[in-house]
Amino acid sequence: MGTDRPVNRTSGLQNETSLLDQVNRRLLGLLTGDPRLGASELARRVGMSAPAVRERVRRLEEAGVIRGYRLDVDPAAVGLPIAAWVRIRPGPGQLPKIAELARSTPAVSECHRISGEDCFLIKVHVAALEDLEGVLDRFLMHGQTTSSLIVSTAVMPRPVIPGPGP
Repeated sequence: MGTDRPVNRTSGLQNETSLLDQVNRRLLGLLTGDPRLGASELARRVGMSAPAVRERVRRLEEAGVIRGYRLDVDPAAVGLPIAAWVRIRPGPGQLPKIAELARSTPAVSECHRISGEDCFLIKVHVAALEDLEGVLDRFLMHGQTTSSLIVSTAVMPRPVIPGPGP
């Protein structure tokens, strides 16, 4: 099975019904629980041959349903215990500069273009509050920021898995 791939956004997936059949939904659920499961183990759990499972997973990857397999590192465990969500309202003409700054700032782990009064929502991980101030200062050159420290996480990030078919 592969690594991160570019997203194929041909959605409406022509054969969405067959692509997201009961077996593929089960495969997605199993891979969500443990993305490192090999084709042989997946095949055993869904009652199919390993080559058939490899083909199904390949089709899900090519269709962009499976976008990749990622390592999940605990930021606190690597010395970045402070996390914050930062909303950014760019100044006139600053939209592309904010997106580029987010891409080039290692402390930014996520950047989303959003609707509403603000245009961006970024997630920042830092070692100390002083470091957060430095990150915010870089963005303040291009717009207004509003930050919220993350105190705890009630639901960890998780993949979106389609429910049972009709």
